[in-house]
Amino acid sequence: MDMTGLPELYQLIQLIAVAECGTISGAAERLHLSQPALSRSVQKLEEVLQVTLFDRQKNKISLNKNGELAVDQARRVIRQAGDLVEQVRAFDRSQRTISIGSCAPAPMWELAQAVSGLYPEMAVSSEMKDAQTLLEGLRQGIYQFIILPFAQEAENLYCFPFEKEQLYFSLPPAHPMASSKGLYFKDLDGESVLLFSRIGFWRDVCREKMPMTRALVQHEQEDFQELVQASALPCFVSNLTMRWDGRPENRIVIPILDPEGTALYHFICRKEERKRWAALIRRIRAADGTEPD
Repeated sequence: MDMTGLPELYQLIQLIAVAECGTISGAAERLHLSQPALSRSVQKLEEVLQVTLFDRQKNKISLNKNGELAVDQARRVIRQAGDLVEQVRAFDRSQRTISIGSCAPAPMWELAQAVSGLYPEMAVSSEMKDAQTLLEGLRQGIYQFIILPFAQEAENLYCFPFEKEQLYFSLPPAHPMASSKGLYFKDLDGESVLLFSRIGFWRDVCREKMPMTRALVQHEQEDFQELVQASALPCFVSNLTMRWDGRPENRIVIPILDPEGTALYHFICRKEERKRWAALIRRIRAADGTEPD
């Protein structure tokens, strides 16, 4: 393809600036160019396209129909150029970094530890997002794999369950319900509870199941832990957080009986990447007592 007859990106950016500012002088000021330089660049663009883009009158310039179409197409090209840059950068990062996206913190800790052990030459990054953002990020290559509390049956995705999280109320011994064998969310709805901010989708579960509860949200882990030890307010723990942090001292932990209090997490990656992560998949499934299908 002969590239000599194609406009440069900077010319398209300048054309858009002229259209948005309405004048050469305004566009030149925005672009930090002199008016003569911008005028010459616009004329060069017309020569490249072999059409006139402006109706010119004394001390006035305005887009004609050709110019309006050119501006629309220029915006599209600039967007595509931006997408190209981001996709190439994301691909480059993916060759050197394993990015994990998760809907909750605890399964992300488990997976990140396994990844670090198997691929020590790679950097590992992780973040929590909502399900839709995670799925879109997986499709775009932002994440190599994601963790969701439900299965995905899309043809281009490989998915299997790998970890279960059971939520518990953590109560002080003097709490009226501390002797219970099990509790429902509604049993404590209306009480004030301590809540850590970075708990992913569990935050939405708490809002939905305990709408009358006032959550005292803490953003720093150390502050949260200190408040838990010093406070008589309920909070939440899970089998996974206790695996990492131990059972909370001077607290009674009581399982939450609602179905929403248990999450079955699923490991999801693109099918085309399944062979690349075969060792990780084998380790996860072996730990869970299942064999890869």
